[in-house]
Amino acid sequence: MRACLVSVLTVWAFALPLFGQEPTQAPEGWKTRAPRDEIRPSFDYLPSGGPDNRGAFVIRHDEREGLHGWWEKTFPVQGGRHYRFFAVRKVHNVSLPRRSASVRIRWEDDHGRPVPLSEEPVAGYLQGWKGPAEAEHPTDKATDTSGWTEVSDTYQAPEKATRAVVELHLLWAPNGSIEWAKVSFAETDPPKPRRVRLAAVHYKPSGKSPESNCREFAPLIAEAARQGADLVVLGETITHVGTGKNPHSLAECAEPIPGPSTRIFGELAKQHNLYIVAGLLERDRHLVYNVAVLIGPDGEVVGKYRKVTLPREEIQRGCAPGNDYPVFDTRFGKVGMMVCYDGFFPEVARQLTNRGAEVIAWPVWGCNPQLASARACENHVYIVSSTYEDISRNWMLTAVYGHDGRPLVHAEKFGTVVVAEVDLNKRYRWNSLGDFKSELPRHRPPVVPEP
Repeated sequence: MRACLVSVLTVWAFALPLFGQEPTQAPEGWKTRAPRDEIRPSFDYLPSGGPDNRGAFVIRHDEREGLHGWWEKTFPVQGGRHYRFFAVRKVHNVSLPRRSASVRIRWEDDHGRPVPLSEEPVAGYLQGWKGPAEAEHPTDKATDTSGWTEVSDTYQAPEKATRAVVELHLLWAPNGSIEWAKVSFAETDPPKPRRVRLAAVHYKPSGKSPESNCREFAPLIAEAARQGADLVVLGETITHVGTGKNPHSLAECAEPIPGPSTRIFGELAKQHNLYIVAGLLERDRHLVYNVAVLIGPDGEVVGKYRKVTLPREEIQRGCAPGNDYPVFDTRFGKVGMMVCYDGFFPEVARQLTNRGAEVIAWPVWGCNPQLASARACENHVYIVSSTYEDISRNWMLTAVYGHDGRPLVHAEKFGTVVVAEVDLNKRYRWNSLGDFKSELPRHRPPVVPEP
């Protein structure tokens, strides 16, 4: 294990970039760097640049591919305290800003060496290894009408850190340029937890009628409310399950949204002051969609998701696929939805996460539970699944999955509710990667054209 740590430190030291000639007007403490001189871009500082005309750090690339450089400054910190990074950036002729326009923050001691993350072992497969504190990657926020994008986040300095090195990058942007402005790194109050209680119902309705199926969930939703749930996820195609309707056509159980079923669930959501996600069948003109519907505590439909990936049975029964990945704001955070077969493909959960989903609600008849774990793990997102499968079949769980892909809770018996409390502001860190979720936008590959 000691050899591994020495190896990490050796690689870190070998990779230290080179200093180049500094722009003469740069503020005190700011330097320019590049991995190698041959890929070094040009740098400038504009004293009257930025949205407030109070200065901007500029990086320009020529026509060559693969250039990479950054502005850098070291800030003193005290271990254990919280610090907020803030900047705005504006790009010009940069095709993929999420990859090319990034910020990196390194934690160091007084000698410029990496420091441990904490005195506690980090999570991951190397349980018990007190690994180094990996770099932080502040995330992009809103872009204003003038093209300035906020990049910010709050971090707790590792216990042994005495300084933070802030890097403002532009990489891989031929003929592109960037301005960084309003840069600050200052001590701040710790962020408040965003605790939310996520619930999943493990129940298969009796099928007496579409309306009866919906109303059968009432006592289970009441039980979730008794346990303090903020969000309750129900099963797939609730109005069709077990009704004995024509198995070759789902259209008989399809209805407008909003419609009769959303009114029933709307009454329950309002009664218990919580959000409900229900799997239904939607009719829109001549089209039928398999949908998940999010209903708010005011009893109104917040939004819906139309299942994008259709299995062969639904294609043969005349369903149409959706083509969008909406994410909805709630009073506790951002919620996305997917339906059953979507879980077999990484693209759906990834698209929802790309759009900011912190929780993915998943009505799912059945799916390989290993894929459920993968969708949560690869995106560092909470997934709440409600299935009709018995646990003995090992073909999906009614569960709440954490960022490590493991079920935080799961149902053992039909007619039960499982609830997990999570903190949406808590970061989950991996060995050698750190806060991987913040790196996803920076490092995931570009979308390539269809073959």
